[in-house]
Formats: sequence, structure tokens, C-alpha cells
Amino acid sequence: MGDDRAELLVAIKAKAVVRGDFVLSSGQRAGFYVDLRRILLDGRVAPLAGRVMLDLTSDLGYDAVGGLTLGADPVATAMMHAAAGRGTPVDAFVVRKKDKEHGTRRRIEGPEVAGKRVLAVEDTSTTGASVLSAVEALHEAGAEVAGVAVLVDRGARKNVTGHGLIYRAAYELADLGV
Repeated sequence: MGDDRAELLVAIKAKAVVRGDFVLSSGQRAGFYVDLRRILLDGRVAPLAGRVMLDLTSDLGYDAVGGLTLGADPVATAMMHAAAGRGTPVDAFVVRKKDKEHGTRRRIEGPEVAGKRVLAVEDTSTTGASVLSAVEALHEAGAEVAGVAVLVDRGARKNVTGHGLIYRAAYELADLGV
């Protein structure tokens, strides 16, 4: 994990930390934005992110990964592809922000999560609201949540662990030098 983790951190610092005046999804203002889609949708860097997240959570024993769309989607797919590459496949799923009102009317898309042990993921989290919304939907769907994992923690740790959940972050803001 050491080499992948160090290489990914270099890429995040170079490509994903954007300076300016931003309003976060939490409503908080910030002088920088960590745009991890610039990493997670980059064909050269996404595989690194998948491997780092798998290594970070390897002891949690889960069958599927995913979370609230859109922040979780590229994390889950990077992990799914990295796991397949290692010969230890995991499924991915997408949690909608609200129930679908047509077709299958499913809130959680992908392979069935009922009765499965799953990992809720997010790219970055400030308050934990998005990932906790996903956890609530997963519980309602009958999944067992093994924990929560994010690529970059912006401050959600206390709120998430306060809900009795295991919380892992590949990086803290201090690692990014912001």
C-alpha cells in the first residue's frame, strides 16, 4: 500500500486540490476544494485509488461497495475493478438520493444488497451527511454495513463514528497540505 498511497497523494495534491472560494455540499465555505473526480475519473490514477481503498479496508470483510451518487460512484467502481484485478471480486452499488419513481423504483441500483455485508464509501466528507444517508438506505434495504471509508476526510470522522460505525480515511486534510 505504501507506494500506491504515496503516488496517489502526489496526484491528489497536483490535480485535485483547487484553491478559490467554494461552498461545500455541507453549506460551509472553504478557501479550497478537493475535487476528487479529477483523480477518480482519470484512467491512469483511478486504479491507484481503487487499490489504496481496498488496502485501507481489507480487514472489514465486505461483499459490495457503494454509496450516495455521485461522490461514491467512481470510488466504488475503482474498488470494484481493482478487486477484480486481484482475483477477489466485490460488487458495486449506487444509492439514489431519493426513491426512483419509474421502472424498478429501486433506491439502490446494482446487485442486491439485502443480506450482504457492504462498505459505504464516499470520495470526501465534511459532515458525513451523504454517507450517513447511504448507510440509512442500506440498513432499510437489509444490508449489514461493515463500515464507512472515504478517500479524503474533511472532518466527518466524529459524526460518522458517533453513529457507531467504523470509519476509515485514506488521507486527512493535513496530508494534502491545506
